[in-house]
Amino acid sequence: MNDNYIKVILADDDEDDRLFFTDAFEELKITTKVNTFNDGVYLMDHLNSADITLPEILFLDLNMPRKSGMDCLKEIRANDRFKDIAVAIYSTSSSEEDVENTFVLGANIYIKKPNDFKKLKKVLSEIVTINWQYHTNGLNKDNFLLRL
Repeated sequence: MNDNYIKVILADDDEDDRLFFTDAFEELKITTKVNTFNDGVYLMDHLNSADITLPEILFLDLNMPRKSGMDCLKEIRANDRFKDIAVAIYSTSSSEEDVENTFVLGANIYIKKPNDFKKLKKVLSEIVTINWQYHTNGLNKDNFLLRL
């Protein structure tokens, strides 16, 4: 991780959700740099740019136009350059099929979007401070889905 801040990216097509997310990070006592993208095509174009610093954590909405979060996840996990990025699925869906598919495809954690600002801040704080190595090495379905 960067010594000065944690680089975070959110890909989500909902403008209100992006604003809610960035506002929550601004109120946390964690030094982060948050970039947002409104669809998967822009996200993947950014990640594939040679001159960027990759994020430590990527929050990925599943239902986006042009390129879905599921398609982005597949591309990210197929590219060795992105192996150190922790991917948090960040979706309104709580479908067991979505949870299962993203788990199999290599996401680190699945978060159902909270509709309360206080809960969102709590979730984001927990995600950023989790020891990802523990979760990656001990990954199982019980600790994959973050329940509030």
